[in-house]
Amino acid sequence: MAIPVETFHLSPQGQGTLQARIQQMVAEGILSGRFRPGEKLPSTRGLARHLGVSRITVTLAYTELQANDYLSARGRSGYYVSENAPEPPDFGPLAPREDRVDWDSALAQRYTGGTVLGMDKPSDWASFRYNFIYGQTDPQLFDHANWRLCATQALGARNFMALTQDQFDADDPELVTFIARHSLPRRGIQAAPEEILITMGAQNALWIAAQVLATRRRVAIENPCYPPLRGILRQTGADLFPVTVDEAGLPPQDVPDGTQVIFTTPSHQCPSSATLTRERRDALLARARELDALIVEDDYEFELSFLRPASPALKSLDEDGRVIYVGSFSKSLFPGLRLGYLVGSAPFIAEARALRASVLRHPPGHIQRTAAYYLSLGHYDAQVRRMGRALGERRRVMEDAIAHHGLEIAGKGAHGGSSIWMQAPMGVDTSQLARQLHAQSVLIEPGAPFFWQDAPPQHFYRLGYSSIPAERIEEGIARIAAALAPGAQAS
Repeated sequence: MAIPVETFHLSPQGQGTLQARIQQMVAEGILSGRFRPGEKLPSTRGLARHLGVSRITVTLAYTELQANDYLSARGRSGYYVSENAPEPPDFGPLAPREDRVDWDSALAQRYTGGTVLGMDKPSDWASFRYNFIYGQTDPQLFDHANWRLCATQALGARNFMALTQDQFDADDPELVTFIARHSLPRRGIQAAPEEILITMGAQNALWIAAQVLATRRRVAIENPCYPPLRGILRQTGADLFPVTVDEAGLPPQDVPDGTQVIFTTPSHQCPSSATLTRERRDALLARARELDALIVEDDYEFELSFLRPASPALKSLDEDGRVIYVGSFSKSLFPGLRLGYLVGSAPFIAEARALRASVLRHPPGHIQRTAAYYLSLGHYDAQVRRMGRALGERRRVMEDAIAHHGLEIAGKGAHGGSSIWMQAPMGVDTSQLARQLHAQSVLIEPGAPFFWQDAPPQHFYRLGYSSIPAERIEEGIARIAAALAPGAQAS
């Protein structure tokens, strides 16, 4: 029996190359049981004409499926579903199901209901013309070609054992070596391999540090701060004390007595972008020493210091081993990479490594090795320079537009970064403003979720410029200004 060509449809939202999508379409038909062993597929010419693709694309897809025993070729007759093709399991008729669990009482702990990411970012954020969402990347700035070459190299025979073995709690030695010899010295930090742990991004690093250090302890955090950090710390049962930041970041003298762990973003305070001065860095280390407290330093975006060199990391000034350093490649490469690292004294890293091993063993080996090649071959440094130039231009355009339209900056950072912390006039609810701008293809990030208190200020908001082209910034700012004009909110 022949399978009608009309059975095959390529979704316009499909991912991957045309060849890969055709392979997936045929394989799914076989695995679902719609295509049975012995049934004939449409000819390569007929399917190519039906799908509007080249015949060679279909031929290559069929050939790959044949190599994987999904299809078989019969001389000049064409391609058929292989007799050895995987068969879907036969479970018989499925019994009707009704969920009778009382989940309100069954759940031992809840993770929903609170602020997790700061705002609900639409999944189609890239389709908005004036996208000021923080933390997303501009694909035009990323070096796809060299990343692909490094991924191919990482998948080669030479690396096969490293990628396929269960390394249990080990990390890619080439990536660890690069971080120790290249990334950390840029921040003035010296660390041995046993003092470095690879993580699934900075958030995973913060979670590990919180579990190991903060469980049921008194913890000082910045206010405002990164919203998911509050959620992570609450899960540990920590006694949280918010320390209000000012234009110079965290005031060390405000860290209360009894504090055992301090979480801080000294180089780029989140979300205000304030940079802790050298005097305050020394004072914070002295206060931690006085309290015999530990410090977790989240050094996100230090690579994006395109205005002036970054301040020295707290870890580089630490003479007691009390600073735990969190680094990440997510902002400088792309957020979907989910690759970061923890740096600390060997006893801490040993416990962090054991915790990581119990949860996820280690980050995927091929991702670590690909990143190691990309970094060591110099592509990463070129990427950072390219991003610095682009973000510097976008920041200049944004600052000019903000000044021209009379908007107010609350904090913009002295070294660079990829966002500006803004404040609207008192009485403006920026959550409502965001909804209003959404209809005009403008995305902003309301600031209330960053604050600790039950009744946080509503008039702050954040504008990111990592994924909006420079030529669209002026019009986007103009629309924000128009929405903030007297009378516009009331209407």
